[in-house]
Amino acid sequence: MIKLCTISDSQALLEISYKTFDETFRAQNKPENMDAYLKTNFTAKKLSDELKNPHSYFYFVFHQEAIAGYLKLNIGDAQTEEIAGNTIEIERIYVLKSFQKKGIGKELFNQAIEIAKEVGAEKIWLGVWEKNKKAIQFYEKLGFIKNGQHDFFMGDDCQTDIIMIKDL
Repeated sequence: MIKLCTISDSQALLEISYKTFDETFRAQNKPENMDAYLKTNFTAKKLSDELKNPHSYFYFVFHQEAIAGYLKLNIGDAQTEEIAGNTIEIERIYVLKSFQKKGIGKELFNQAIEIAKEVGAEKIWLGVWEKNKKAIQFYEKLGFIKNGQHDFFMGDDCQTDIIMIKDL
């Protein structure tokens, strides 16, 4: 089951956001960079502000009544990059490790496609860390192609995110 998040979900969203990001990236980053990033970017105020943005949408995905992951989509000026055309961004798509390999990421992707069609988007895009090979392969299987890159800072470490786009 997939559910649109509201402001009343902010604490649960904060918890899953923090946990999934930590699970996904801690092993490949310096602990002090990871801790600083989590402390700065996963706060109640920041997530509350994101939830209040009318151009951003968060969705929980449930597996046997437990929150298994979440999705964040951006349209219009909420998008983190300017991409030509009428686009929608998948800013975050995370599944807890204990729920991976159950098709949950694909369910979240299908939700993103459904919303993209509802808002009349011509393309869907995302940024993915170049070292996250598992995610890159997942997106390539779904028809995304590499279309550029941008820098992402994890503390003092400048990392590269690959921009991937899919025509709808």
